[in-house]
Amino acid sequence: MSELLEKAKNFAAEKVGHAKKPEAEVTDVDYKTLSLGSVEYLAKISVTNPYGVDLPICDITYTLKSVGREITSGTVPDPGSIEGKDITVLEVLLKVPHNILLTLAKDIGADWDIDYELDIGLTIDLPVFGNFTIPLNKKGAIKLPSVF
Repeated sequence: MSELLEKAKNFAAEKVGHAKKPEAEVTDVDYKTLSLGSVEYLAKISVTNPYGVDLPICDITYTLKSVGREITSGTVPDPGSIEGKDITVLEVLLKVPHNILLTLAKDIGADWDIDYELDIGLTIDLPVFGNFTIPLNKKGAIKLPSVF
């Protein structure tokens, strides 16, 4: 009996391991707006859903780093769902206080941009599998807004 149970368990593990899963990538990180207290950047995430049904997104967590230091982080709770058999573009607003930008003056002063690393965790509720987190990472440079 235990041998039969073990074979069934291995068969199920093999099928689950080869099942298609949603894929995602950070396609863009760019300046959005400037306010009295902060600068806002917008990260765009392109998510491909291989299933014919919409998949609910549990949350999106993010951390924006520059020069090895965290400059902002947060969670976007319940950002909606990913359309079935389609590509969905999600937007994540990154709010960076001005005082944090001042601490990065040495990096900014050289070329008027911020060299960054963005880590995102996109958690999706997959039927049968449960919650599934897609880790994303993007490195690049964000231009700062010019007053002139």
